[in-house]
Amino acid sequence: MDVHPNHCPRGLGRCLIVTIADYAWIQGYIALTLTTFRSIPWNAPYYTRLGFHTLEFDELPPDLLAIRQLEAEHGMSPGNRVCMQRDLFKDD
Repeated sequence: MDVHPNHCPRGLGRCLIVTIADYAWIQGYIALTLTTFRSIPWNAPYYTRLGFHTLEFDELPPDLLAIRQLEAEHGMSPGNRVCMQRDLFKDD
């Protein structure tokens, strides 16, 4: 997910995450997951403010392990990536 810098900070990213969370909940999902750059200082803190928490390597579900592998195959250093999860609850 990207919001063009010309449209920041209007809350568009937050709105997109809330919309995705609502849709995911209705579809029966229990969490959102993502990967992002560890080295960009605002990425992980931004997602933390939106309710995501960092997953340690041994907590990664198979789908995120596969995404990390695909990212590595495309030249993204695994050490520069962080996986995060936001648990979904009825009141999100």
